[in-house]
Amino acid sequence: QVQLVESGGGLVQPGESLSVTCAASISIFSIYRMGWYRQAPGKQRELVATIASDHSTNYLDSVKGRFTISRDNAKSTVSLQMNSLKPEDTAIYYCNLITTWPRRDYWGQGTQVTVSS
Repeated sequence: QVQLVESGGGLVQPGESLSVTCAASISIFSIYRMGWYRQAPGKQRELVATIASDHSTNYLDSVKGRFTISRDNAKSTVSLQMNSLKPEDTAIYYCNLITTWPRRDYWGQGTQVTVSS
């Protein structure tokens, strides 16, 4: 069973930065893609950023230029650096992992990010 442990998150003011990290319990060679999704109150969960095994990335339009996703292959971790945070970035951020084979989806417990003055 794959386990995902998230860290980071918290409360920041608009314009500030924050980072969240997710550590996977499996080898990086078993991971097809890792990423972050978020869900704000009353809204559907949405993709924020992903990074695949070939290091290709994908971002939600509203975070492009502000958020950066990266992965550490030695530690099987993925991090999301969030700069110039806005109140609309407030949400629970969930780590997502897709294994190489069989192709399965795993989710972290979620970590709260609140942007407020």
